[in-house]
Amino acid sequence: MKKQLCCLLSSGSAESKSSATGFLLLRLFVGLTMAFAHGLGKLPPGEQLVQGVAGMGFPMPEFFAWCAGLAEFAGGLLIAVGLLTRPAGLFIAFTMLVAAMGVHANDPFQIKELAYLYMTIGVFFTLTGAGRFSIDSILSKKCKIK
Repeated sequence: MKKQLCCLLSSGSAESKSSATGFLLLRLFVGLTMAFAHGLGKLPPGEQLVQGVAGMGFPMPEFFAWCAGLAEFAGGLLIAVGLLTRPAGLFIAFTMLVAAMGVHANDPFQIKELAYLYMTIGVFFTLTGAGRFSIDSILSKKCKIK
């Protein structure tokens, strides 16, 4: 179990100070923007969000509306601070995939573009981790994976 947790926290390979700074800047901007510009307004989920989730065919629409709001708000905060970055990135990527393919299914690409961009960044953090300047990096050093 400890090894699996350490893999979730792993920040990836060694990186230069400049690329670590790039990871940090991307995490802060994307995470805080996702949390406060997109997620905060969905908590608690309004009737329009719940009805939208129901309209996409999800069972228990109120539950899944909460999941979407929490993925965006809490996931954004976790990415910003670099804690549990890989799982947070995965939840954001999935939520943005649903937004692009469900909510904006009939919209032109220019409308879907933002959801696809956040989805891609979520996949990026799922695959790479948070980088050197993160809580994940500090915790993974304490795990000492062998």
